[in-house]
Amino acid sequence: MSAETRAALQRLIVGHQAAQAVHVAAVLGLADLMAKEPRSAEELARETGSHEDSLHRLLRALAALGVLHELDDGRFELNELGELLRSDHPQSAAGWAAFVGRPDVWAAWGALGHSVASGENAFRHVHGEDVWSYRATRPDDSAAFDRAMVSQTLGVTESVLEVFDFSRFGTIVDVAGGTGAFLAAIVDRYPAARGILFDQPHVVSGAELPERCEVVAGDFFESVPAGGDAYVLKSIIHDWEDEEAAAIMHTCRAAIAPGGSLLLVERLLGPPNESPEAKLSDLNMLVAPGGRERTLDEYAALFEAVRFRLAGATDTASGRSVIEAVPV
Repeated sequence: MSAETRAALQRLIVGHQAAQAVHVAAVLGLADLMAKEPRSAEELARETGSHEDSLHRLLRALAALGVLHELDDGRFELNELGELLRSDHPQSAAGWAAFVGRPDVWAAWGALGHSVASGENAFRHVHGEDVWSYRATRPDDSAAFDRAMVSQTLGVTESVLEVFDFSRFGTIVDVAGGTGAFLAAIVDRYPAARGILFDQPHVVSGAELPERCEVVAGDFFESVPAGGDAYVLKSIIHDWEDEEAAAIMHTCRAAIAPGGSLLLVERLLGPPNESPEAKLSDLNMLVAPGGRERTLDEYAALFEAVRFRLAGATDTASGRSVIEAVPV
């Protein structure tokens, strides 16, 4: 076995170390503080209330990972990766980085072995309730999750708009659309479109959307706003096992206008030995929300069960696909 092979495995073994380093940098807002000029560990420690020597150790580790660049004078500056941790970057990953290292999420991943052994959801096993119930009673955790979803949306939205044409839809319903960032981008691109943002009351209470958008609160297991030409579910169906996923799509089927479309924005599981992002995301579904990533054939079977038919799938540069189904 070559040294390079062992080193590659070692990087995977200690991947949690890099993940937590990036998480702490995001929580401290280091990239925002470094946005205009290089900064020293002393300055950053003072502004973040951190221990200077410990922060310096974090900064140099991030520089070794390629997130920052350490200058000859000991100061640190952002590089291309680090720029993506700025909260004002158009493709910012800061919200996601700050979320995935939170104690509740981190503890759930620590119970992956329990999930593999038992099939039980790790988050429920560790915390005694599912992620949705947990966040509904913890505003800080709910807000962190919402910021993470906005952050994820920033990386996906443009890639979807580049390849998928929404112009044929007059009314677009974003089901479980969070605070509405994805819907706002769609209606901004298509001035003739009208949007409806639908999610739980505590999620949509602070949504700010263009005038052509309406905000409706509710439970997608019970009903969704009727009469839409397109029902968009971005990164929603993968949160659920088949029974719940079918129930969500059933309410969309009952509400959809004649000639309308159901649009899922999801990762598709690739062939064997490929698509590690999708397959790691599938593990994340096992650990946290309790759902799964699927193949296109598996989505087609779900559609058939609720009187939809797979119409096609459009791949995007972000690794997500727009999977379209039509009523039958």
